[in-house]
Amino acid sequence: MKLPRSVRDADVAGKRVLVRADLNVPLEDGRVADDTRIRASLPTLRLLLEQGAASVAVCSHLGRPKGPDPAFAMAPVEARLRELLPDERISVLENTRFNPGETKNDPGFARELADGRDLYVNDAFGSAHRAHSSTEGVAHLLPAYAGLLLLDELEHLGRLLGDVERPFVLVAGGAKVEDKLGVLQHLGGRADTVLIGGKMAEELRVENPLDFPVELPVDVVAAAAFEADAETKVVPYDAVPDGWLGLDIGPEAGKRFGELIGGARTIFWNGPMGVFEWPRFAAGTNTVAQAVAAADAYSVVGGGDSVRAVNEAGLADKVSWVSTGGGASLELLEGKELPGVAAIPSS
Repeated sequence: MKLPRSVRDADVAGKRVLVRADLNVPLEDGRVADDTRIRASLPTLRLLLEQGAASVAVCSHLGRPKGPDPAFAMAPVEARLRELLPDERISVLENTRFNPGETKNDPGFARELADGRDLYVNDAFGSAHRAHSSTEGVAHLLPAYAGLLLLDELEHLGRLLGDVERPFVLVAGGAKVEDKLGVLQHLGGRADTVLIGGKMAEELRVENPLDFPVELPVDVVAAAAFEADAETKVVPYDAVPDGWLGLDIGPEAGKRFGELIGGARTIFWNGPMGVFEWPRFAAGTNTVAQAVAAADAYSVVGGGDSVRAVNEAGLADKVSWVSTGGGASLELLEGKELPGVAAIPSS
């Protein structure tokens, strides 16, 4: 994979720099509830300041507002960023999605962002699959470079697309096969073993649109209703009682998945094994998280729920790479070109 040119190679001394970061963080009671993404932006911002940038204006979207909305204002994000990086040269622009031109990649809004800036740095890998004004349009108006986080994501995920150590195990879960069909087809065909959990397993048991075999759970934790405290029992995956729901892989499936993951040398995991938000149905996802962390392998975890699972289990530091990308990581692994990356000249 050819990488875009790095911010490390940019001459930023005395320059006014525009940085597109991913500061789309959860808010509670007017404060940042989880600052993981803000912290992930710090290495690039620190580098720019250390290299003598005159000013660094940071822009990002926050949520999905349809226009200006006080509930999605950037003030709490800026306050937290200033706590983590107190430098008067740093400023945070208002939510890019307050401007209706952002998601339309409007040239006028791109020019507005570029006005008064000398340099552009895209460090928002999580939005790099979107051709928006702040991610793609502005990169054609200013000298453009890739930030450190963006480069790390491309390098770590790119390893899965090259020659990998084998066995290569792909673990996928979640609700819909359709959502991950592209990455399953592109990456799963290169894997030695593909393990499927969650509701996706039910779909694939009925009909497998993939052109390679997958391993499905042998048992399931079935529940009488979609409720956290519903009556449950462990049954074979093909013997769920009428009207009941499979809300987690069962203990035998967890053991089998854990053994296969444990023997891998390369692992990619995206998607939970069940409704892990409810503790009674989290065992399968936790088993996978522990197996991935314990494996002597190059391991990558992507997707919000999988990332949340390894973070909540305190295992993130035992995984080779925890991706911030979500949809961007899936599109990259499907073999698609990311507009926010393609707009930056190659190194």
